[in-house]
Amino acid sequence: MNVQVKARPLPQPANQSKLATADCDIHPQRASDKDLHPFLEKRWIEHMQMFGSRPRQAYQSGPAYPKSQPFASRRDAWPPGGRPGSSLPFLREQLLDANNCVLGVLNATGDNGQSFQNRAFGAAVCHAMNEWLIAEWLEPEPRLKGSIVVPYEDAEAAVAEIERYAGDPRFVQVLMLNRTSEPPGQKRYWKVYEAAAAAGLPVGVHAFGFGGYPVSGGGWPSFYIEDMVGHAQSMQSFLTSMVVEGVFERFPSLRLVLIEAGFAWVPALAWRLDKLWHRLKAETPHLKRLPSEYIRESVWLTTQPMEEPANRAHVLDAIDWIGWDRLLFATDYPHWDYDDPSHVLPLPVPEAKRRGFFLENAVALYG
Repeated sequence: MNVQVKARPLPQPANQSKLATADCDIHPQRASDKDLHPFLEKRWIEHMQMFGSRPRQAYQSGPAYPKSQPFASRRDAWPPGGRPGSSLPFLREQLLDANNCVLGVLNATGDNGQSFQNRAFGAAVCHAMNEWLIAEWLEPEPRLKGSIVVPYEDAEAAVAEIERYAGDPRFVQVLMLNRTSEPPGQKRYWKVYEAAAAAGLPVGVHAFGFGGYPVSGGGWPSFYIEDMVGHAQSMQSFLTSMVVEGVFERFPSLRLVLIEAGFAWVPALAWRLDKLWHRLKAETPHLKRLPSEYIRESVWLTTQPMEEPANRAHVLDAIDWIGWDRLLFATDYPHWDYDDPSHVLPLPVPEAKRRGFFLENAVALYG
């Protein structure tokens, strides 16, 4: 993150200030595919070795754009003998203890089975990821909670995975990615949302994914920066589809958490939706309220990547509209655009808002 020194409070590390934090976007990584072998049937181990994962995209393997660091990670986040995010002792020391983190939400993105062309293989890998999370992370470290990795392109398999872990206190939300193969508000995904709402679990939607299409409306971009900026664009499209298709009207108890796509775009999107809905609401009689009202009631957002305008006070204006109770602090550990809790708030804020921002909002949402 960029650090603007002028008009900023002095850094106050969370552990030194005794301010407890909740980190709502931590990325655990496998050291290798072999980490999943204990949780996969033999035929899927052989399939993985012979054919690989085959994500639904135009590129044969891996992300479409090279990362500025290997695995998009901080240079100092490499544990001895492993890849970033693969060592629980290293994560404890570098993240949980250093930031006085009492609640960490794990979002196991990457090659996790959610966007595989082979749906049966994808479902098997999703389940293996959840069992791996329990064995390697959630059981050894009670401060960590998991997001249920579901094969959301196969609604029946996703529902089965949600119901398998519903009621398990080690999991606090259902994980999706925002670049789905079809607009996410459409009927093919409704069973996923219904199952999550029935289980009392928020649906966490993380940036990225392999829907099979470029992030832009006109083809594949040239540069990594375009893909990074595109996270916010993709999330706006995701949220628009959810609102306009009436998902929140159909499932009023559904809670949506938008992860790693920023948040300052929310007011402008809500204003535009309201303006156009007033003129076009005859097209969507299933919507009973303003789009902005569904957003205010049903949507939370993680703070990473924190917007950093030249006038830092503008961030507070955006938060005031969204609501301080709707933001969840996140670092995106171990990635290179990690947000440090001692620098993330641009200006001093009242203590009650600060506590909510760093901890209490997450506790209220995730229980």
